[in-house]
Amino acid sequence: MDPQEARLLDTQLAERLADTRLEAARLDESLAELLRDRADGTADDEHDPEGTPLSAEWSRMAGVREALTRSLHELEAARERLGAGGYGDCARCGRPIGAARLTARPTAELCIDCARRAESRRR
Repeated sequence: MDPQEARLLDTQLAERLADTRLEAARLDESLAELLRDRADGTADDEHDPEGTPLSAEWSRMAGVREALTRSLHELEAARERLGAGGYGDCARCGRPIGAARLTARPTAELCIDCARRAESRRR
């Protein structure tokens, strides 16, 4: 990867990182508001046929927050690999990660073959 491509990619990763941080901050605000609502013991939302119970909404939002945290770590790690010169190399086998895979998933650490093997082991 030439220096100009690396700068462009770093800019794109930095923008995605900033967007993800902003989304996480907004979600944190919503979670804090929901926590305040849950702490208000007068709300019997579990039996409200009109809406989603606070506990269900809390679970959904907490899951989204976990996914955002993973994305933040992946984006930061990708920028670190880019800065260290290891971006685009498979962390497991060392072979280049295909351009199509990196275009689709810029945070990929594994080539498609290693990713498939890792996924099949998880099942």
